[in-house]
Amino acid sequence: MKLRRDVFQAIADPTRRTIITLVAASAMTPSTIAENFDYSRQTISKHIQILTECELLEQEQKGREIYYQLNPKGMKQIADFIEPFRKMWDERFNNLETIMKKHQSKLK
Repeated sequence: MKLRRDVFQAIADPTRRTIITLVAASAMTPSTIAENFDYSRQTISKHIQILTECELLEQEQKGREIYYQLNPKGMKQIADFIEPFRKMWDERFNNLETIMKKHQSKLK
């Protein structure tokens, strides 16, 4: 049985985050992805492989070309982890805004 890579280690790398951003807009071939970097195609292929193993990217064969696109189901794991923190910070910022408005009205 092959162990699945950790999705958070995968997105920790800035190159892989950039690849995710690129393919989020539209499906791309490895060559098209590699054109956006000053790395060898082999290096970019390794990054793509890691993202695919983490199920953040999925591939589709179209003729002789392979296209990579964002896998929304894979991204959901990240979103589910982040959501409680987003809610917590939204509450804190809303509370801070309320305090600031009260303080500002006292200064007038």
